[in-house]
Amino acid sequence: MVCLGNICRSPMAEGILLDKIRRRGLSWMVDSAGTESYHVGDAPHPLSVKVAARHGIDISGQRARRFTRRDLDRFDRIYALAPDVYDDIARIGGRGADLSRVDLLMNEVEPGRNLAVPDPWYGAEPGYEKAFQLIDTACECIVEKYQKEA
Repeated sequence: MVCLGNICRSPMAEGILLDKIRRRGLSWMVDSAGTESYHVGDAPHPLSVKVAARHGIDISGQRARRFTRRDLDRFDRIYALAPDVYDDIARIGGRGADLSRVDLLMNEVEPGRNLAVPDPWYGAEPGYEKAFQLIDTACECIVEKYQKEA
C-alpha cells in the first residue's frame, strides 16, 4: 500500500487489509510505504489513528518508510492510492522496471477507472473517514479476489 508520505492513507490501508486477512486466517504479508521521504520514521497521522481505532483497528505502532525500487521485487501486489503515486512508483522503479504487479487500489473496486483515494492530509476528520471507507471497500475486494489463490 503506497501513498505520498505514508502517514494518512497507506497506514490505514495496511491496517485494514491486515485486519481482514487475519479474520479469514490468511497469512499474507502486508506493508505500506510513501513515495516521498518527508515523514520517514513518523507515526501515522493522529486522525488516521483515530478513525482506524473507531473501526477496531490499531495502526498506532506503524512507522513511515519510503518506497524503494527493491519493493517492486519484494511484493506480489503493490497498490498506489492515487495516480500521481503510481507515477512516482514508476519513477522510483526507473527504466525497465516491471510494473505489472502495480495498480491503483480503487481499480479493485472500479476496474480501469484509475480513481484516487482522496488525500485527507489538509482536511478534517470526515475526510479521513471517507478515505477509510473507500480503502475498506477496496481491501474487501482484494481479499475476495485473492483468498482463493492463498
